Amino acid sequence: MNVFKLLLERYTSISLVLRIFIGLVLGILLAWIAPAIALKVGLLGELFILALKAVAPVLVLVLVTASLASRQGSQPTHVRPVLMMYLISTFCAAALAVCASFLFPTTLALDVSKAEGNPPGSILEVLHNLLVSIFVGPVQALSSANFIAILAWAVLLGVFLRHAAPSTRTLLSDLSDALTRAVQFVINLAPFGIFGLVANTLADAGFGALASYAHLLAVMVGCMLIMALLINPLLMYLKLRRNPYPLLLTILRESAITAFFTRSSAANIPVNLRLCEKLRLDRETYSITIPLGATINMAGAAVTISVMALATTHTLGIPVDLATALLLCVVSSLAAAGVSGVAGGSLLLIPMATSLFGIDAEIAMQVVSIGFVISVVQDSFETALNSHTDVVFTAVASYDAESAKANRGA
Repeated sequence: MNVFKLLLERYTSISLVLRIFIGLVLGILLAWIAPAIALKVGLLGELFILALKAVAPVLVLVLVTASLASRQGSQPTHVRPVLMMYLISTFCAAALAVCASFLFPTTLALDVSKAEGNPPGSILEVLHNLLVSIFVGPVQALSSANFIAILAWAVLLGVFLRHAAPSTRTLLSDLSDALTRAVQFVINLAPFGIFGLVANTLADAGFGALASYAHLLAVMVGCMLIMALLINPLLMYLKLRRNPYPLLLTILRESAITAFFTRSSAANIPVNLRLCEKLRLDRETYSITIPLGATINMAGAAVTISVMALATTHTLGIPVDLATALLLCVVSSLAAAGVSGVAGGSLLLIPMATSLFGIDAEIAMQVVSIGFVISVVQDSFETALNSHTDVVFTAVASYDAESAKANRGA
């Protein structure tokens, strides 16, 4: 028992980022040396993602409920500025993707097998689905990981539990702390999960299938990197008036890496909540903005939808004027907010965007199938961009409020 405890202490004393890097390298080596074994250890990655997804819905419900229940009327939160930055960033991502698609036009080989799916027909259908998903019972919301309904129930319960007995609010706080520790335990297992994910992915598909779509991937990934490393830092600077990169690099290291491998904004919620706590941000703010961001802050999805839609128009020779391009930016931004927080969520919204140009649904679904081929890379970068910016904008709003408070005090 003492030996196990000693090993555990030494394991946790190593930086999580270093442990993840070691798992990544070992996964690559195993896939290269013994592909058959690599396919089998994929179970470790599957179990890791399942564990994150299992704990995330309950954690969000309890954390938001406890935060609102314990909040007094005089305690401000900074949710509104975070929401504004979510919207601005997503629209900027769509506009950047449209510009990049015109500067570096991509054509597709639309002869792949059809992908299965039930894409929404219009933006109104997306908004309808969002509204309908709110009115779901709490048990069903938790079992299906419906984060919009979970947030709705958490807000409702939190507001009414403000008038509960102090012992009830204390119980909620204790339950929130216990779940947070459970999340920390799961996160400590990330290196094993990433080892399994990388080994299985490389052994199963490799990157050979991606070669024919290198140009398409370059445009997408380039847009996402520009958003992460240039545009979002610019938004941070305009708000904080200081060098944004020290904070940004910390968040990229702590959040984007795990999001890249889990490929799920929902699964990365516990990671982001833990990072917000580590950065000492306002808990009453991040307990709302982080799970909300996993649902509506989808700059990466806006890039994917816009680039794929315009690649289709270039392939078919359909001219796109400025007005239609601007409409595509708006539609992509709104559609991105309706993307589920799971891997590949943006791909089934591509037909909705291509319908703006009168493109047949059968052609659109072929484009979706191309998206699934490149999703090994595309979805990883998309999720990393989506998820880490939840923490970026929450941190910016919190630090800006603290700075304003200090200036008033001076």
